[in-house]
Amino acid sequence: MKLWPFVRRGLISAARVVLIGVLSVPVHIVLIILTVLSFVFTVLGVGLVLAPLVQLLVRRYADLRRWMAREWGGVDIPRPYRPPPAGAWIGSPRRWLWLVRDPATWRDLLWLLGGAPIGFASGLATLVMFVYGALGVLLIPVVDNLASGGDSGYGVTWPLNPVSYLTVPFQGALVVAAVLYGAPWLLWGIAKYDHSLLGPTSSAVLAQRVDRLTETRTQVVDAQAAELRRIERDLHDGAQARIVALGMSLGMAEDLVVRDPAAAQQLIAEAREASGMALAELRQLVRGIHPPVLAERGLTGGLSALALTLPLPVAVEGELPGRPAAPVESALYFAVAEALANVVKHSGATEAWLSLSYLGGAIYCTVGDDGVGGAAPRTGSGLAGVERRLAAFDGALRVDSPPGGPTVLTMELPCVLSSPKTTPSSATG
Repeated sequence: MKLWPFVRRGLISAARVVLIGVLSVPVHIVLIILTVLSFVFTVLGVGLVLAPLVQLLVRRYADLRRWMAREWGGVDIPRPYRPPPAGAWIGSPRRWLWLVRDPATWRDLLWLLGGAPIGFASGLATLVMFVYGALGVLLIPVVDNLASGGDSGYGVTWPLNPVSYLTVPFQGALVVAAVLYGAPWLLWGIAKYDHSLLGPTSSAVLAQRVDRLTETRTQVVDAQAAELRRIERDLHDGAQARIVALGMSLGMAEDLVVRDPAAAQQLIAEAREASGMALAELRQLVRGIHPPVLAERGLTGGLSALALTLPLPVAVEGELPGRPAAPVESALYFAVAEALANVVKHSGATEAWLSLSYLGGAIYCTVGDDGVGGAAPRTGSGLAGVERRLAAFDGALRVDSPPGGPTVLTMELPCVLSSPKTTPSSATG
């Protein structure tokens, strides 16, 4: 472990813990008092206006702490609040009732009550230990010459003997090292406490997942209907038209085979060419529905074949211990295809990589590139389509794409794999 990154991370984390401690006592106490008073004054009518305004402040501060938990502690905390009723303006009884009936309102209050002592104790302990250790390292040998006697506070008396000149700074260095090592973990612990009360409950998470799945299922049904219309249009305008023309050419050749064999032969040649083009269009159409390479070589083989078609090098690694269901396999294949298409079109990358793994009942597929970064699943973008495709199977897409790159997309798709022994053989068909 390099020393400076360890020291830098520890110092930054310790400063953040102290900052949380400084905020915890005054901000929490003020918000607790305002919350209690706003609901008490409801009997006077003032609370109908005051309570929503106070809760707006509480939720803004809670959002700040959610941001701190995500950016400083690596813990993501979704907002659990119910949407306000339509037309319920601040000061109306409906707005007040919505606020009171939302469990997140009372969980925020409980978080404020517990967060004040937790944040204060964490910040104070971090500050005291760091100052205590730093004094031992830096100041004791200096002030020894000025001291005439008494206890140093480190278990030694003045003046220090030669051995103490080594042991006291070493003891202080151990305390500072303990603070630098423990501060990131303490920051993570505070974030986990915030997550326990500022995040949605298990029932709320389940309700959100149901709503999300309902929405994505509707989107998938609409997309499938549009896809069926596209297939019908492609069949009607493409392969079907060529087959009809093929039948007409063969009928004309049949009439000419005795009277004009040369013309009949030319019509037969044109019919053979038209049949080849119709077959190619049908193959292309089938490939867009379910790529044959998936049935023949599985997901890893299919993605490897896909990578070979791109104009930049793509390293593919990883293997699955079995086969997912065909719809899941197809969805992930096309999601990766869309992601790689975005790499080619927008990233300016010189190389890309793709990894595949199965862990905890889900497939994880990572697509990365060394491009310019700045990718985001905006509405109408290719990544938004990838997100919708995965969401239809309760999957998720995480995007890490800072300006300047690199871009890393992580696709998670829950599924059950079949045994490799039961997968179709590539030699069949």
